[in-house]
Amino acid sequence: MNYKAWEGFVPGKWSDDEVNVRDFIQRNYTPYEGDDSFLEDPTEATTKLWNEILDLSAKERAAGGVLKADTKIISTLTSHKAGYIDKELEKIVGLQTDEPFKRALQPFGGIKMAEQALNMYGYEIDPEVKTIFTKYRKTHNDGVYDAYTPEMRRARTAHILTGLPDTYGRGRIVGDYRRVALYGIDYLIAQKQKDKLNMDGDMTPDKIRDREELSEQIKALGALKEMAAEYGFDISRPAETAQEAIQWLYFGYLGAIKDQNGAAMSIGRNSTFLDIYIERDLKNGTLTEKQAQELIDQFVMKLRIVKFMRIKEYNELFSGDPTWVTESIGGMGVDGRTLVTKNSFRILHTLKNLGPAPEPNLTVLWSKRLPSGFKKFCAKTSIATSAIQYESDDLMRPEMGDDYCIACCVSCMRVGKDMQFFGARANLAKCLLYAINGGKDELTKDKKTGKALQVSPMFAPISGDGPLDYNEVIVKYEQMMDWLAGLYVNTLNLIHYMHDKYSYEALEMALHDTNVRRFFATGIAGLSCAADSLSAIKYAKVYPIRNEEGLATDFRIEGDYPKYGNNDDRADQIAVWLVKTFMNKIKSHYTYRESVPTMSILTITSNVVYGKKTGNTPDGRRAGQPLAPGANPMHGRDSSGALASLESVAKLPYEYSRDGISNTFSVTPASLGKDD
Repeated sequence: MNYKAWEGFVPGKWSDDEVNVRDFIQRNYTPYEGDDSFLEDPTEATTKLWNEILDLSAKERAAGGVLKADTKIISTLTSHKAGYIDKELEKIVGLQTDEPFKRALQPFGGIKMAEQALNMYGYEIDPEVKTIFTKYRKTHNDGVYDAYTPEMRRARTAHILTGLPDTYGRGRIVGDYRRVALYGIDYLIAQKQKDKLNMDGDMTPDKIRDREELSEQIKALGALKEMAAEYGFDISRPAETAQEAIQWLYFGYLGAIKDQNGAAMSIGRNSTFLDIYIERDLKNGTLTEKQAQELIDQFVMKLRIVKFMRIKEYNELFSGDPTWVTESIGGMGVDGRTLVTKNSFRILHTLKNLGPAPEPNLTVLWSKRLPSGFKKFCAKTSIATSAIQYESDDLMRPEMGDDYCIACCVSCMRVGKDMQFFGARANLAKCLLYAINGGKDELTKDKKTGKALQVSPMFAPISGDGPLDYNEVIVKYEQMMDWLAGLYVNTLNLIHYMHDKYSYEALEMALHDTNVRRFFATGIAGLSCAADSLSAIKYAKVYPIRNEEGLATDFRIEGDYPKYGNNDDRADQIAVWLVKTFMNKIKSHYTYRESVPTMSILTITSNVVYGKKTGNTPDGRRAGQPLAPGANPMHGRDSSGALASLESVAKLPYEYSRDGISNTFSVTPASLGKDD
């Protein structure tokens, strides 16, 4: 193959009848080890366009959080006519619907949630749509609740499992949107058709499903081409310019968010890829640096206004209206070259040109070997905006290579080669209370009896009023973790089976290899609370205080105990034990589609909601108080300084938490010491 669009590019595996974006990047990108002096301010068009967006944002806030909502047209790749913010000013075009800030109607995850979300903001769903999705078209949520066991429902109600993707798109599936720009749609369709032809032999259930999914992927690619044509672009062919490369790539992502309302809709790892096109245009004189920055600024603008229609409880769980449009930037190559380019600077520079923002989630893949100019620029931008996330490239690269991205917040996957079955979190702090109370929930009442809800099977509780015995608690806790891990995995197996059946991500998966590696992403909340509680039981004296039912609903502590977050192995190794133990229990169960089990220590802001649903704990934390976010120590307990706190978190084993470890850490100038 030899497209005109590829003139000036070094050929290789990528151009030899093989979809291989990494090979294209490695052969063609230009590492940059300089400083930020080349960067440009926003153009007049960018400033005008951004001011229009800010005005719309203000109107949205004034309207209570939603400016407009579609109540009738079901969102698909081709459901809406072309939409613009200001056609004359836009260099990168495309909206989720036909109007800016108009939220799409996406009922395939669950008609009840779609209707609820509309009602909460003063809208009524079209009766015909409701009829279709209640009488004639089953949703993902319907399938899940048809198959849920009573035990699963109880665990969900009691919030020992929280944030399950059973009513909305599961997210965390990152299409390789670069493929649209590099190859064009027609070539991608031809490759998928070839894969389908080679998928023959005995028609087992798995093969039948795989063939049907490939057919859906091919249809989705065709629909994407139709969607782009509505805007006047022919993406059947590869992109020929930097502007087309950004536009083509964005169309791929736009198709994904029109099709799915996933919990995290990462965009992948694109800045180095796009730099190749920008560099070519700069060298041939068809683009200036000012124009290059304008393209990136406007691309990021589009990512900042990605919006889904959510129920208010979802927004409460995640403290806002997040979409986690994560772009992974920089990092090092396995060959020792940096993957930092000038475009790594440009995309971070949008935080100055447009102002700070949580979306897209700009994530720097950090290595000690990154060029010093880029390190200094990252530091400067972080100080000015507090809007950059950092992930350890040195930790992830040995496992994932140099073409992985972050899906959501901390989860890493190879772009276009891995996908993930996302699975929210199990509350280990609450699980400890279940171990003490025999599986009865300390806050939730049984509607029939009015007594504490028995969530797990009947386990013998820990009895007596004397101090809790550490060894007895550990035995009971392990039993309860066995139950919770099994229930958790089974619940996720069910959810993801139904999602594939009723809300399959055809376009996102079309931008993956056909033979994809799947991860089964579990997570834990309340790690530091559970670790401190066990430490208190082991090193101090903890007396249960029981209610009229005999349930331990509070605890009295005599003496002090070592706390996680102070580089004290007595507490830190309990946290390590918890991570290893729960992950091993997860791994002991069958996972859907032979996916690879992983675990995250991650809550972002949902630790607040998890805390509201957790009673008094043996570490002295009061009922309703937030749990610590992710792998953080409990608030105020890391009293030995920043380094000690970081050392504690660093002890958590990555091999048992490959879905990522999150440590939310704020640094003030005073905490860094003095210059002299």
